[in-house]
Amino acid sequence: MSLVETFLNTLETTLPVFAMVFIGLGLRRLGWIDAGFINTASTLVFKATLPTLVFLSIVRADLNQTLNLPLILFFVAATLVGFLLCWLWALKTVPVNDRGVFIQGAFRGNCGIVGLALAANLYGDYGLSAGGLLLGVVIIAYNTLSVVALTAYQPDEKTSLKKVLADIARNPLIVAVLISIPVAWSGLELPEWVMTSGDYFASLTLPLALLCIGGTLSLKAMRDDRALALNASVLKMIALPFLCTFAGWLIGFEGRELGLMFLYFASPTAAASFVMVKALGGNERLAANIVAMTTLAASLTITLGVFLLTTAGLI
Repeated sequence: MSLVETFLNTLETTLPVFAMVFIGLGLRRLGWIDAGFINTASTLVFKATLPTLVFLSIVRADLNQTLNLPLILFFVAATLVGFLLCWLWALKTVPVNDRGVFIQGAFRGNCGIVGLALAANLYGDYGLSAGGLLLGVVIIAYNTLSVVALTAYQPDEKTSLKKVLADIARNPLIVAVLISIPVAWSGLELPEWVMTSGDYFASLTLPLALLCIGGTLSLKAMRDDRALALNASVLKMIALPFLCTFAGWLIGFEGRELGLMFLYFASPTAAASFVMVKALGGNERLAANIVAMTTLAASLTITLGVFLLTTAGLI
């Protein structure tokens, strides 16, 4: 396959995802969708359609192939190391009051939407099932580490690690993963009409979620705190994906495993990071700018990353 053909195949994977994000941005500017629609659709995705998508993908999966403990353990270890690197960088370059916001924005990726969508486009059912299993671990790791970083620099806030862990236990995606694994292992076959109806419902997830991401982007807001936001974005979109993926390759991961790993590490900063910062009374403008900047950059950095890894024969 020539470089041109490889590049075009890469675009077929990444363009549909980011096209939906930019369509959402355009629809918001036209006034065809508003904050009310985005809030309602985001709630529907988080509480219902995305858990349904994860549940169905895992139920249909061969867990002997998709439940990859070495991959999960490496992802957790790499996430923790990346988190510590961001913290060390923040100690040298970021004002004290903004360090927690900066650290969260620099390490916390939007794996639940962007990462999973890209994995599904690149690897089909395997991407959905393996990505769904990994997503359960991602949710726990990201939320716990985010609270550690934010509360370390806002110690007077009432939000505690205990409360966040309780919220994680009630997270619809965690619940979906925990329910789906025993169902998949038992070999229980759900009625065909249930599966078909579930597919219809789950198919709403990625288009709605990506439109909402685009609808929340504010190019105007990016004019403020650009230096810190750019600093965090370079860490999130270039440094950490390269270091973590390279480390995974050195250890011996390759093919679909390495590709899935890259897509998750290279995902832009999660919009949930803004929500958490706002709830804790932090610099929400900086948080929003990091989300916007990394989301816009992802269309270039992820496309280039997938192209280079494919060209090298690694994924």
